[in-house]
Amino acid sequence: MSMHALLQIWVKPSAEMQYMYGNHVLKSGLGRITENTPAYTGVVIYSMSDIPLGFGVTAKSTADCRKMDPSGIVVFHQADVGEALRPVLLCRLILCFVSWSEGLRPSSVLLQVNT
Repeated sequence: MSMHALLQIWVKPSAEMQYMYGNHVLKSGLGRITENTPAYTGVVIYSMSDIPLGFGVTAKSTADCRKMDPSGIVVFHQADVGEALRPVLLCRLILCFVSWSEGLRPSSVLLQVNT
């Protein structure tokens, strides 16, 4: 899907984890942006090494991004690749806690979940 995206934004390495934690992309974290990107348009977010990280909606156009404050929002966070993994990890964490509180070993519970 990311291969067919017309509008793309690349974030700096320092901003990758901020984006993956659900924060919007700020001007200070913007690495590159597709030319002539309009405001309020869907974009694919990439790392500087061209790894797709997720989707967003631009808050400003390319021209507006050039003259804005470094703390201004460039892209609104919509979804990232970690969102599919977080519920699974949370579920496993809860299972480990419950099993630990019942006196079971968490590793045995994880083995049962994987099978």
